[in-house]
Amino acid sequence: MRSIINFAAVILLLQGLIGFVGRVAFDSEWGFLHRLVDLPTPAYLGVAAAGAVALIWADIASKRDQS
Repeated sequence: MRSIINFAAVILLLQGLIGFVGRVAFDSEWGFLHRLVDLPTPAYLGVAAAGAVALIWADIASKRDQS
């Protein structure tokens, strides 16, 4: 289950960063997320932050299970 969470978190992190960079630096839509929903530019950073939080949470949970 944690590997699925890690995979989804990495996808969220990448889609958020790619979407933000695409809009800010190149003034175009990048990634897959813009095909699903129409997000404002700062929301892409929120998606990336949610992915980062999920990665950190999964890492802490796996370390807790090992000890």
